[in-house]
Amino acid sequence: MEDLKEPKGKRAAQPRKKRKLISKDDEGISDIEDIFSDQETHKIRESLLEWYDHNQRDLPWRTKETNPLQAEDEDKEKRAYGVWVSEVMLQQTRVQTVIDYYNRWVLKWPTLQHLALASLEEVNEMWAGLGYYRRARFLLEVPGIGDYTAGAIASIAFKEVVPVVDGNVIRVLARLKAISANPKDSITVKNFWKLAAQLVDPCRPGDFNQSLMELGATVCTPSNPSCTQCPVLSHCRALSISNQDKSVLVTDYPTKVVKVKQRHEFSAVCVVEILGTEGLIEGDQSDGGFLLVKRPENGLLAGLWEFPTVNLGKAADLTTRRKEIDHFLKQVFRLDPQRTCSMVQREDIGEFVHIFTHIRLKVYVELLVMHLKGGMSELLSKNKKGATTWKYVDKQALSNLGLTSGVKKVYTMVEKFKLSKSSTDSAPAKRRKKFEETKSASIN
Repeated sequence: MEDLKEPKGKRAAQPRKKRKLISKDDEGISDIEDIFSDQETHKIRESLLEWYDHNQRDLPWRTKETNPLQAEDEDKEKRAYGVWVSEVMLQQTRVQTVIDYYNRWVLKWPTLQHLALASLEEVNEMWAGLGYYRRARFLLEVPGIGDYTAGAIASIAFKEVVPVVDGNVIRVLARLKAISANPKDSITVKNFWKLAAQLVDPCRPGDFNQSLMELGATVCTPSNPSCTQCPVLSHCRALSISNQDKSVLVTDYPTKVVKVKQRHEFSAVCVVEILGTEGLIEGDQSDGGFLLVKRPENGLLAGLWEFPTVNLGKAADLTTRRKEIDHFLKQVFRLDPQRTCSMVQREDIGEFVHIFTHIRLKVYVELLVMHLKGGMSELLSKNKKGATTWKYVDKQALSNLGLTSGVKKVYTMVEKFKLSKSSTDSAPAKRRKKFEETKSASIN
């Protein structure tokens, strides 16, 4: 955090000047004037809590604070569980997206004891589509409680007078104090925690922490803050500076951090559909099933299911992609078109770009429909413990399986392609049928 001591005279004329960080002592903040005065602290607490009581969003994980002396241990534990789940879900994810996931989660696992009985695969399926899948593993294995989550649980569920600091809180505090230091810097972050700790209301710590986060989420937003609606605008140094110097904007605080450049990656996905005997004879593919592969237990999307996928070092043409896919299918499933299966259909479906935090992934999609010469029993007999875990699922099971948004997009592309092809293929047959009906009517 910067030294924000205000010089006599024209403080507002040089709002962006960098100042040296000064440490007063082990527990102090960089400069004594960086802290809030007692009067300022009281006013901010009062204003924020009053605003929060009238403007807070109705969210399923929020409960009104009660007298801690009257709260039952069971209620505290249930509230702590709800706070924990919601806070983990809300990391890097919009509130509106989280609501449905949270409601489904607590319906299936209403308490920590229920969650303890769940498998990682069940948790991953419930989490599918929410992104940042490592969080789901953290909820089951409990290694992911850091300062923020601990502070949220302690203050909201157990009424402990401790702060919470997330991106919303950092933004509010940075603007209140016109702090333009790098918000990602470890020393700066520690000082934000000290400022937040000073403000926490001793009587309603959970509500106050939520009011700070709510203010940042709904009013003091990153790019378009509603300053006139802010309950603490009279205490906002960034707004004061901006009003005196129009070249300075409230949104200049905190300093924008340059994002890490995304790396470009490429992968080829093959949706392998295996037809049953009925589908082979009648040309109906409705009785088919699909092969799914489980990703490694470490790394991106760890332990989740996907269609057979190979990583490519760079953009590749169809011939190269098929060569890589064929090698993968032969290695993992022992599928060999010359000996173990016959191809019914193979189509290049298209491509799309899927964005992760630091990865721009280009995905090539292919459909491969086949019939197994030895039947499913022979294929399943090969599914022994090895480097790659896989399974066969029918269409009904696939539709009910929790899949990532990327895998869902692949399947949607395949289904649209099938529907389009079916309409195209049926048009000549319909025309022939209509011609025959017209011809028969004219003869009669």
